[in-house]
Amino acid sequence: MQPFIINHLIADDDFLGEESVTADFTYNENHYSITFKKSDLELVNTWYFKEDQTIPANLSHTLIDAIRDEIKNQL
Repeated sequence: MQPFIINHLIADDDFLGEESVTADFTYNENHYSITFKKSDLELVNTWYFKEDQTIPANLSHTLIDAIRDEIKNQL
């Protein structure tokens, strides 16, 4: 069982001049967003949504790798 649920997966062909993939997901009942470069799934940024704020998220490498693997399977 995965510790997260991907709610939305968006491929953007024109993010900062290159293609990217953004996943909005829920982890431990919190909402996050993570963006990777589409070409090699290198991490671009992570965000945590708290009430009416968006702040940079500090996610574990294990969680980032699990999300990256799930995105690979969906692309």
